[in-house]
Amino acid sequence: MATIRARCPHCGDVRLRTHQVTVRVCADDDQGSYWFRCPICKTAVAHDARPEIVELLVEAGVRRQVWNRPAELSEVRTGPPITSDDVLDFHLLLQSDEWLEHVSEMVRRPPA
Repeated sequence: MATIRARCPHCGDVRLRTHQVTVRVCADDDQGSYWFRCPICKTAVAHDARPEIVELLVEAGVRRQVWNRPAELSEVRTGPPITSDDVLDFHLLLQSDEWLEHVSEMVRRPPA
């Protein structure tokens, strides 16, 4: 089993076994990263990784996870951006017992 040297922001260089590291690759753009839990301070640590680092880690036996960006990132956004006033209004709306009915009506209403 290979030993991997990585850097914890709190503890500095640490040594890990392949089962302690996970490589993650985004299927949408092939961006890679790896993460581990520091064996000393137990902090979860993540680092970006160039494709050649991803390949080396996987060849050494590190498990590889492939993930996709949430579909919401591809949705077309319409309307003005949400403001802090909008958030406050929504917070106040949630204080009422009829908040669900109000929100349902907002969704049914065509945009102005």
